[in-house]
Amino acid sequence: MSINYSQHLTPTLNRYFKETHKVIIPSFEFQSTRKEFEGDLTLVVFPLLRQVKARPDVLAQEIGEYLVTQLSIVERFNVVKGFLNLEISDRFFIDQFSELYKVSNYGHISATESSSTVMVEFSSPNTNKPLHLGHIRNNVLGYSVAKILEANGKKVVKTQIINDRGIHICKSMVAWQKFGDQETPESSGLKGDQLVGKYYVKFDSEYKKEIATLMSQGQSEEEAKQKAPLLMEAQKMLRLWEANDTAVVNLWKTMNEWVYQGFELSYANLGVSFDSYYYESETYLLGKKIIEKGLAASVFYAKDDGSVWIDLTEEGLDEKLLLRADGTSVYMTQDLGTALKRLEDVPVLKGMVYTVGNEQDYHFKVLFLILKKLGFDWADALHHLSYGMVDLPSGKMKSREGTVVDADDLIADMVSQAKTISEAVGKVDTLNEKEKSTLFQTVALGALKYYILKVDPKKRILFDPEASIDFNGNTGPFIQYTHARIKTLLQRAMIENQGDFDAMEKLDDKEREVIKQLGNYPEVVALAGEQYSPALIANYIYDLVKSYNTFYQNVSVLGSDNAIQKNFRIALSQKVAEVISNGCSLLGITVPDRM
Repeated sequence: MSINYSQHLTPTLNRYFKETHKVIIPSFEFQSTRKEFEGDLTLVVFPLLRQVKARPDVLAQEIGEYLVTQLSIVERFNVVKGFLNLEISDRFFIDQFSELYKVSNYGHISATESSSTVMVEFSSPNTNKPLHLGHIRNNVLGYSVAKILEANGKKVVKTQIINDRGIHICKSMVAWQKFGDQETPESSGLKGDQLVGKYYVKFDSEYKKEIATLMSQGQSEEEAKQKAPLLMEAQKMLRLWEANDTAVVNLWKTMNEWVYQGFELSYANLGVSFDSYYYESETYLLGKKIIEKGLAASVFYAKDDGSVWIDLTEEGLDEKLLLRADGTSVYMTQDLGTALKRLEDVPVLKGMVYTVGNEQDYHFKVLFLILKKLGFDWADALHHLSYGMVDLPSGKMKSREGTVVDADDLIADMVSQAKTISEAVGKVDTLNEKEKSTLFQTVALGALKYYILKVDPKKRILFDPEASIDFNGNTGPFIQYTHARIKTLLQRAMIENQGDFDAMEKLDDKEREVIKQLGNYPEVVALAGEQYSPALIANYIYDLVKSYNTFYQNVSVLGSDNAIQKNFRIALSQKVAEVISNGCSLLGITVPDRM
């Protein structure tokens, strides 16, 4: 439940318009009263002038007078031009809080047998490099959207497609063969993904040297890029892999396994998990079968060189390559196969969310359109969760040049900063060493995830690690500290007659604001699910925390002489802590009980 003013006001408003103006109004527009005006709720009068001929201020005055006489919950009103600001009674807010206080898992809907199933894809890394800062945004965003959809009553399957084949994979393999001297994760002391990524960077540096040499011999830059021996070796290796060459496939399996073991450690550090995995090395074959069917149905066409295309110019797009002339697949081939494989595996699937950066916006527009042209009606239920890139103060990251920020290194640095800042501001004085270690990890991940998720997914982020670990302002640690403060308060308090607040008569303005914020939570969760936007949850939690801190600083909770009032304020604090915890869980953030 949420605080639904409309259901209390609409019947009386309908009666007013029917009796006074002989008209039926289909709906009324309500909004929260702006802070510079007195009131809790504002009725926007301008849309009503379509049915009633009157000056907006006069009509607003008449409606206000009627509501005050007819409804006990409306105590006072004021009119500002065409806006009717209503002041709602304390009794109404007390009763609303009494109801929501009793609701377990408030604001979240549990899935049932009839709930629809949605698949959320995120992470989807290449097996030629470790996870980096960009992957962190992808992972925390996809994981959070999955949790938000679950809170809206969906059955959710968290999945990923691992890009374990292609020319980029072969580049790491060629470089390891030529320069690796049989180095392994065990012999090097590196995580497997970091070791393979090292050779991806090595390939690029040696490839550039070869290009420079060829250009010095008179070749153009473009010609040199195509004829560099290293690239030609990687291309040959890709062809051998697709031909199932034993030696190449065995090396591919070995190096991929190194990477998978490294990835699992990174996911554990980040606190994300998956329910299923798909591999491009398997789905691209199914994609090729789809290409054959599309050709037979004349949805696709082949050019003279044997390459396969689809013409989407009538839809305002362009011609799209689906299969190269040499028979090797492209990303679109693989994505077509993956989409159908997932539907085969989960036939009840009612939707799929792809968490992929906005540089792939066009790709997914084409993918969804191709699936629709192939006759798959469920293509309408596919959604591309497009997000902006993550930059550092030093500039854009490039994997092949080794300028990325490794995810594991970043998390370790964040934990170190959390330790330094927490100790400096005295947040850990009462904890033992084990508790401190756990807290530093919790604060670091909370800071990292919140800093990323509070921004609308579509916007680009300039990530500032130091600013993210600040115990003041719109940050994860600020929210975590408020939760710990409330839990400490609750440990010192005992609450009686839970949910029974009939004897409570008067509210402080700060209490009203906290109740209003609590009342918004279910609506925010629903809207976040509709818009696939964890930012709505993150910023709601921050607003709730601000309201509670204002209440805490201005109103005595445990020091009240009035037992009824004290009991109410303890209950209010208890519910705020619960909503902070539940809301943060939707962001993948843990909130500590002590700091």
